[in-house]
Amino acid sequence: MFYYFIREIKLGIKNLLLHGLRSLLTMLGMVFGVGSVIAMLAVGEGASREALQQILLLGSNNIIINTVKPADGGGSKSQVRNNLSMYGLLHDDVDRLVTFSSIEKIVPVRLLSKEARLGKQSIEVRLVGTLPAWFDMVGRDFVAGRPLLDADEKTKANVVVLTEYAARKLLAGHKSIGQYVRIGGNVFQVVGIVRSRGGAGGTVKVPDQTNDAYIPLSSMNERFGTIDVRRSAGSRERELVELHQILVQVDENTVEATARGIRAMLERFHTKNDFLLHIPLALLKQAEETKRTFNIVLGSIAGISLLVGGIGIMNIMLASVTERTREIGIRRAIGAKRKHIVGQFLVETVVLSTTGGLTGIAVGLLIPWFISRLSGLPTVVTPLSLILSLAISMAVGIIFGLYPAIRAARLDPIVALRHD
Repeated sequence: MFYYFIREIKLGIKNLLLHGLRSLLTMLGMVFGVGSVIAMLAVGEGASREALQQILLLGSNNIIINTVKPADGGGSKSQVRNNLSMYGLLHDDVDRLVTFSSIEKIVPVRLLSKEARLGKQSIEVRLVGTLPAWFDMVGRDFVAGRPLLDADEKTKANVVVLTEYAARKLLAGHKSIGQYVRIGGNVFQVVGIVRSRGGAGGTVKVPDQTNDAYIPLSSMNERFGTIDVRRSAGSRERELVELHQILVQVDENTVEATARGIRAMLERFHTKNDFLLHIPLALLKQAEETKRTFNIVLGSIAGISLLVGGIGIMNIMLASVTERTREIGIRRAIGAKRKHIVGQFLVETVVLSTTGGLTGIAVGLLIPWFISRLSGLPTVVTPLSLILSLAISMAVGIIFGLYPAIRAARLDPIVALRHD
């Protein structure tokens, strides 16, 4: 049986090589079909994984509450006349959140944009006033030094933790840990350098950015006051925002229920729409669902290419049956059965589709590589996509080659012998 199978494969390859160019052109449909399936799934997988990784950076058991400026500008008529806008999260909100039994940690955050300077070197930083627990909740690795301590918060110490990016820009040519830098007119001692995962290029806004500088929240309120003054185009706007962000860590089994409770509590005490909840766990579930839908759509679109390739194989095999009618009659006359004729033509279609599928895998591996190199988009080729594409190409060869094979086997030997 094995010898017969090998002989049929050799015979099929020999018959295909007799019309090499035609076989090659037919095979190209499968090559580009398989290649497009792998490439499109790789692009979809890469985009999905990037989004999932960014969401995981937020922490699946965290809830992030952000201050947003309301549409009315954030103030009453008297406040507008005084050019002072008051809105956003409050320290009282933190005190209210403590009453939730499911909440494990609460970290208030205040943000300011300031210039950091050391000698002739300067950089615009996002000054983050927060508590030491921030580093535990966000989970970033330290390159050097230490995080903020409870003692820093209690004593309102002038200490700062820089991100790796900010440290390289500001401390280049200077010692890092223990160095004194000037931030917004106040001098702070660098006690740590942390690796940041943030940035503006992601699809999900993580709590940290590459140019962050972290100081104790008590130090920020003491050194910079509670009113932020912004100047632009000759005008001056004053804003009173107690907290720009509150990070909440809860038990993972109660994330969504706790988020609903937090939203209800904030809506009760905030008459203006000046806050926004981000729930990473909900985003994670939504991203996973989107990933499945995205892969189905991309796979279906690319599968059309395989369908076109299969039609091409059927077309060429039907033409081959017509050309080899006399050969089929001779084989039937000397004792070949219908199953042998079916097997012969099926072997040829499977050889065509499998060879095209293997070549398509190589093309499918090259296309994502070029996409990543030229556009910078992440692409991920999974083993499942390779196996699936090859299996589909073989199945297409069998399905679309079955009708021509059966048609060849049903030819009347006498009629076939008389065919000219």
